[in-house]
This record gives sequence, structure tokens and C-alpha cells, in this order.
Amino acid sequence: MQNSFENHFLIAMPDLQDPNFSRSLTYICEHNEHGAMGIVINQPAGMTVKELLKMVNIDKDIDQKKGEHIVVAGGPVSRDRGFILHTPQPGYSSSLEITSDIMVTTSKDILENIAGDAAPQKSIVALGYAGWGAGQLEEEIQQNSWLVIESDPELLFDVPIHRKWETAVQKLGIDVWQLAPGTGHA
Repeated sequence: MQNSFENHFLIAMPDLQDPNFSRSLTYICEHNEHGAMGIVINQPAGMTVKELLKMVNIDKDIDQKKGEHIVVAGGPVSRDRGFILHTPQPGYSSSLEITSDIMVTTSKDILENIAGDAAPQKSIVALGYAGWGAGQLEEEIQQNSWLVIESDPELLFDVPIHRKWETAVQKLGIDVWQLAPGTGHA
């Protein structure tokens, strides 16, 4: 595939009204001729990691700071499944290395470690994911629903959740107010 958006961010345009994606920043984990899969990284799911672990009956030693991390709503598909974006740490039963800096794990075994000393250095816990069929994402980009930028581990893991979208827009070298709805095509 010539123009894969894997390991890129999708920045929702201000006029994107879908409540799942309004002012969202989505990390694209996979993009090929069959479609795309990503995780929205800035929409709170309404719970902390500690609350999620309690729901799935994991009651190991939980680091107070890690336990208070916000779980994000990763997208409208499979909201009952967890997806953990994290810095490299092999050994889980279902992980995919996206880059040398980023992995995604979907197996429950990572939850045993996620809020303790054995956790990956940095992580985002998401419920659900965003999916696009073949050609759908490309079409939405052409319709000006999304801007695309290269991913950046600092933006992914270190920028506070409520600042991710605005920070991504600023990486383009423009202010948020400059993103006018209904932009034209060149």
C-alpha cells in the first residue's frame, strides 16, 4: 500500500459532529488495503485504571498515580474490549509492535501489570477502537473530516488528555481558530 497512515494521528476537523470523534485525536495502529484500525486517545471513558481493574477482578498492588490514569473511549467498535497502547515491553500473549517506541496489547495479561511496578514505562488504556473499511478512511480524509500528522510518542503518552487535540493541531503550525469548517479542495 502506497500511502499507509499507520503510526500517524488523525486530527478531527472542528466540524466533525460524530460524538465518537468530535475534537478527537486518533492513533492509527494499522492501515492497509483492507481498511484501518485506530484508537482515540483523548476521549475519557468515565473511569480510572483502578476502577477498570476492580471491574475485571484484578486487585494486585496498584500504584496510586498509575491507578488514577484516565481510561479512554478508544472508539465505537468493541467497547467491551481493552486496547493498551504502551512503550515496548514484550511478553504479553497478544501484542503487536507498531514501531520501536509503540506497541498495542489486547490480552488481559497486561492488566495484571498495568498499574504496578512491572507495567510498561508509559501506557494508555482504551476501551474499544475505531475501524474503517477498505478505502473509507481515505475517502473521509478527502472529504476534510481529518487532518493527518506523523505520530509522536511524546504527544501520545506525555501530553495531558485534555490538551492532545489542540497540541496536535499546533504541530501543524496553525492555531485552532484557523481550522475553518468546510474547507475546499486544492
